[in-house]
Amino acid sequence: MSHISTESHDQSPLALLQWYLDSGVDECISGEATDWFAISTEAKPATSKSESPTPVSQARKAAPSPLLATDQIASTAKELVRDCKNLNDLRQMIEEFDGCALKKTASKTVFSDGIPGSDLMLIGEAPGVEEDRQGKPFVGASGQLLDKMFAAIGRSRQENLYISNTLPWRPPGNRKPSDPELIICRPFLMKHIELAAPKVLVLLGGTAAGSLLDSNAGITRLRGKWHEVDVAGRKIPAMATYHPAYLLRQPQAKAQAWSDLQKIRDKLNELDG
Repeated sequence: MSHISTESHDQSPLALLQWYLDSGVDECISGEATDWFAISTEAKPATSKSESPTPVSQARKAAPSPLLATDQIASTAKELVRDCKNLNDLRQMIEEFDGCALKKTASKTVFSDGIPGSDLMLIGEAPGVEEDRQGKPFVGASGQLLDKMFAAIGRSRQENLYISNTLPWRPPGNRKPSDPELIICRPFLMKHIELAAPKVLVLLGGTAAGSLLDSNAGITRLRGKWHEVDVAGRKIPAMATYHPAYLLRQPQAKAQAWSDLQKIRDKLNELDG
């Protein structure tokens, strides 16, 4: 069994903690297994013989539906964004919103980067550890590749590119966003697109594509073709393509990504003409 030495950190607890964070360890769990079923049995009050057990149907009615709770929170978020007149209003509202549990474990709210009002807007999945530290999307290794990809078609976040994510907060451990998290944060994303008003959307990876296109199809089936996203009654052309993180793992897919980029460039030229 391999052993990870922490000898160099013995004299510095802060350095050790930073080492764990750099390694992606952001949650503490017990070293001993816990039998939660036994605990729930022990904690359950005894039922007297005179009491009849609660019928299953009645118990189901009494238990709140997680989906219903999610929809209620999403409905609240939708109401809140109605009053946002510009991107600054939206950013402030998101930073004050407490309806998503991800905010409690994230260091920063990751809103956007690039030039607001650009005709091209990119939508990624969710912030990673480096994005969570800096408060900007796509600033790690995948962000560096993203910059190179769009520089190849004359686009940069310093001049004519705007970037955001499906979620403004990092999921712990960089895990994939859950469906309830996507549902709760969807009003933020749709309002963000509405206020940014791009001519073309690029959906980076399967999570962004599936969420905005309401599709269960994988990214390999969705990429390379034009779709439409209805935002406040306006249909925006959308191209799904591979996430840069995927391309770092599967460089052989870069040829397909380059084909997608050429189509995006041609669409922008067509709309400008």
